[in-house]
Amino acid sequence: MESQNITPTDPQNEEIIENKELNIWEAVIPIMALVAMLAFNVYVFGDDALSGSNQFILLLGAAVAAIVGFFNKVSYKQMMEEVAKNVKSTTGALLILLMVGSLAGTWLVSGIIPSMIYYGLQILNPTIFLAACVVICAVISIATGSSWTTSATVGIALIGIGSALDISLGMTAGAVLSGAYFGDKMSPLSDTTNLAPAMAGGELFSHIKYMAYTTIPTIIITLIVFIILGFTQETSGVADTAQMLTDIQKSFNISPWLFLVPITVVFLIVKKTSPLIALLTGTLLGGVFCLILQSEIIWQNGLRYTVTKIPSEYSEYIEWDTNYDVRSNNNYQSPGKYVLKPKTQDITLLNEVVLDLPSSNKKVNQLFKEKVIIRSKNEVVGEYILQAKPTNYILSSYFTIMNAMTVDTAIETANPKLNDLFSSGGMSGMLGTIWLIVCAMVFGGVMDAIGALARISKALLNLFDSVFGLFASTVVSCLALNVTASDQYLAIVVPGRMYAKAFKDKGLAPENLSRTLEDSGTVTSVLIPWNTCGAYQSGVLGVPVVDYFFFAIFNWLSPFMTLLFAAFRIKIKQLVQD
Repeated sequence: MESQNITPTDPQNEEIIENKELNIWEAVIPIMALVAMLAFNVYVFGDDALSGSNQFILLLGAAVAAIVGFFNKVSYKQMMEEVAKNVKSTTGALLILLMVGSLAGTWLVSGIIPSMIYYGLQILNPTIFLAACVVICAVISIATGSSWTTSATVGIALIGIGSALDISLGMTAGAVLSGAYFGDKMSPLSDTTNLAPAMAGGELFSHIKYMAYTTIPTIIITLIVFIILGFTQETSGVADTAQMLTDIQKSFNISPWLFLVPITVVFLIVKKTSPLIALLTGTLLGGVFCLILQSEIIWQNGLRYTVTKIPSEYSEYIEWDTNYDVRSNNNYQSPGKYVLKPKTQDITLLNEVVLDLPSSNKKVNQLFKEKVIIRSKNEVVGEYILQAKPTNYILSSYFTIMNAMTVDTAIETANPKLNDLFSSGGMSGMLGTIWLIVCAMVFGGVMDAIGALARISKALLNLFDSVFGLFASTVVSCLALNVTASDQYLAIVVPGRMYAKAFKDKGLAPENLSRTLEDSGTVTSVLIPWNTCGAYQSGVLGVPVVDYFFFAIFNWLSPFMTLLFAAFRIKIKQLVQD
């Protein structure tokens, strides 16, 4: 997954809680309850299930697990301590999500994402686009060791290009994630690539070498499938992009200089800079480039007016008519129509007072003035000058950039498709994903506290006696933990600790276990909507897991490939006897 600063503290020494009071049937009760409730909830809410109801279902699942724990002598305090530990372990991931939201916003208003889409539309056509997505994301992810950084930078741009080419967002997201997780899995900079051999008792580069045996065939098959899918795409979309390119140019100042920002972010990650620092740097640089290159965007989105307040001595007589655009940041008003109205029937205004404050994509020099004369029963009780003064470039820039970082931002163009594309939720757009992760960590924490995770892993281990059965039980354990614990680190740590001795007893080298942990634990985490990885990737790319699941070919094919190698005893390394 991510390469620095978001792993649980000292995961190699992560405590695995066992509970001798708990039997296997009790351990799976919360899982069965959760699956049943999620299935019904998705049936009722459909695509809106992740808007909040699934989050609450996870809490209900945690409540079921807690009830099982109470019946097996696990205290409320123990469960809350484990939940707190679980939530704390995701602190870095949650901060990265917020930073990705702000980065996407400034990269939109600065023209970075539009420039990527603009040049990408000219280079990539529908036939090669999907395969190119896999290769591009694989290269970036190997260099950075981070599937998260890859999807948050080039992934977002590729989703935009795919949308402009009328390619299914699910296909594009699947190609992006296939490449990103291939690179993450094979990069020595990746924390999961380091964690897996540490859990199995192996060595990093030997682990990477043995992973290549299953990973290279998997990525080749993935590429072949995407090449075939590319030939099924309508190539007429290429000719239709001419007008789209023109519309992008009309709305943004497109420049290759903007690529300095993503290049800087990738460089920082390669140099092992903290992802938070790298993403913050990218966010701030996006703001700087917006200030320098996108003056029309700044005026269009950041223009405000300072409007004279109603004097306190007249506030009992008049007020703003809320039927019009009375929107305010302190005393800074957005463009729109502002109308004063009397508060009571015996109060009148000598003339209708209307401020029609225009929006603009350039500096507004006009000072808007209206004389307000208030009368009561035909007697003047007061008068004052109402003024509206447009903000300068610095203030307008501050509004544009700060709003892009934090809240919904949309850039209007002449093309409806681009209008959908050029929008960002900022940090606020990530809050639903953060909510999902926190609730998933609550469920995983309670399951761990009551000893259910350890009990399920042991039961799976006891089911199999053959070498293939050992590999199969490891795969199933990793998948089960990705579903139940909602965290790929636990899906590596728990089976790694549980199965290390079993692999050794069978005369199998630790590389077999570490490879299986990565093939089934690391890459499948993104296929679970409530897993931290699934929630993150679907939130960043704006594509629900259910839409990209089938097309994340590398991710779901990897466990099958590792089982195929185990079944036919291909590249199964034996322990060297001293």
